[in-house]
Amino acid sequence: MGLLVKRTSRIAGLERDTHLHGTQFNTALAVFYVAYILVELPSNWVLKRFKASRWLPFLVALWGTVTTLSGLVHNYSGLIAIRFFLGFCEGGLLPGIMLYLSTLYERHELQQRVGIFYASASLSGAFGGLLATAIIKMDGIGGLAGWRWIFILEGMATVLIALTSSIFLPADIGTAKFLNHEERQFALRRLMISHGPAMTAPLSEPSQRITRAEAAPELGEKGEEIKTEEVPMEEALVVDQADEKFEWGEVMRGVKDPQVWMTAISYMGIIISLYSFSLFLPTIVSGLGYSGGAAQLHTVPPYVPAVVLTVIVAVASDRLKWRGPFILMFLPISMAGYILAIAATTNTQRYIAVFLMATGIYPCGPCILSILPNNSAGHYKKATAVALQLAISNCGGFIATFTYDSSQAPTYIRGHSITLAFVVVAWLAMLCNV
Repeated sequence: MGLLVKRTSRIAGLERDTHLHGTQFNTALAVFYVAYILVELPSNWVLKRFKASRWLPFLVALWGTVTTLSGLVHNYSGLIAIRFFLGFCEGGLLPGIMLYLSTLYERHELQQRVGIFYASASLSGAFGGLLATAIIKMDGIGGLAGWRWIFILEGMATVLIALTSSIFLPADIGTAKFLNHEERQFALRRLMISHGPAMTAPLSEPSQRITRAEAAPELGEKGEEIKTEEVPMEEALVVDQADEKFEWGEVMRGVKDPQVWMTAISYMGIIISLYSFSLFLPTIVSGLGYSGGAAQLHTVPPYVPAVVLTVIVAVASDRLKWRGPFILMFLPISMAGYILAIAATTNTQRYIAVFLMATGIYPCGPCILSILPNNSAGHYKKATAVALQLAISNCGGFIATFTYDSSQAPTYIRGHSITLAFVVVAWLAMLCNV
C-alpha cells in the first residue's frame, strides 16, 4: 500500500497543500530510496539475532507509524524528512521476508509463497484505488484534506496488521505453534532433504526439540530418505544455520557471487518499470482526460490480469522448476506495452498499453526474487546475497522517480522510452544469467 499512498496523495492535493513545485515531489520520492537502500544489508544481518517473527513486525509497525505522521506534513522540508525516515523503516522488510520464507519452505515451494506476497502489491493497486477514492471524500473532516486522511488511515491500518502478525508469525518452523510435535519434525525433515547441508536447522536459535539427521547412503545417490534421532536441545547436532556466526568472509562470498550481480541488474530494470508504473499510473490516467475519483477508478482494471498471472506463473514456476525462462517470456509483453504507448495516437490505445505493461512486469518479480534464496548456501551468505540484490536493484528507484513528469503529458513518450530501455536491459541480463 506504500506506493499507492504516494501516488494517490499526489492527485488528491499533496503538491498543492505542501507548496511543491518543479521536481520537488520527485525529489521527495527519491530521498526515500537513500535510506531504504542503506538499511537493507544491515537489517538482514541482524535478522537471525532478533528473530524474524519479532523483527519484521517491528519494522512494519515503525513504517506504519511514520506513514501516519506523513499526514501531518505541511511543507517541502517536512516531506523530505518524513520520506527519509520512511525509507529507513521500510528498507529491511522485503529482504527479510525473502530470507524468512526461504527457511520455512522447500526450494521449489518458495515462489508460490513469494507470488502470493507479490500479488498483494497488485491487489493494493486494484482495491487500494477504490479505497483511496472513498477516503478522498473525507476531505474537510477534522479540518484535514483528503490526502492527509489517506496517510493517516492507511498508516494506522499498517500498524494494526503489524501487531497482529507479531502474534501469529512463528520464529521458525521448529517452534510453529500451529503445528503439533510430529508435524514440526516432519517439516524439519522436509527442509533437510530439500536444502541439504546448507540448511539443517531453522533461522533462529535451536528449538526445544531438534532432529539429528543424516542422509542414508545405503538408499542410493539421491538420499531421498533420512534417518532421524530426536535429541534434547542442549545435545542437538545442528550445522550452518543455527550455529553459524557472523563472519565478513561469508559476507564477501555473497558480494562476489556473479549471480547476485546479474539478477540485481535484471531486477533493477524490472523495478524501474514497476515503480514508475505504480507511482505515476494515476498521473498517466489523468493525462488521458480523467480526474479525481475517476482517475483513481481507472487505475484499478490494469492490475486484475497482473494479480492472476503473478500467482499462476508462481505455481507453474515451482512445478516446472523454472525461474529465468518465465522472465524471458513475460518481459516482452511489457516491452510491447511500452512500444504501444509510445506509438499510440488515441487514449484507448494508451490505456490498452497500460494493461500490457502490468501484465508483463508483475509476474517477473517473484521469479527473480526466488533465484538467490534457492541457490545460496549458509545463512549469512544468503542474507547478504538477497539484501545486496535488492540494494543494487532499488537504485532503480532514483531513476523511476524522475522518469515521468507533468511536462510530458499526455503522451509521456520520454518516460516510456526510458523505461522500455531498462526493461530490455533486464531481459538481456536475465538471458546471461540463464
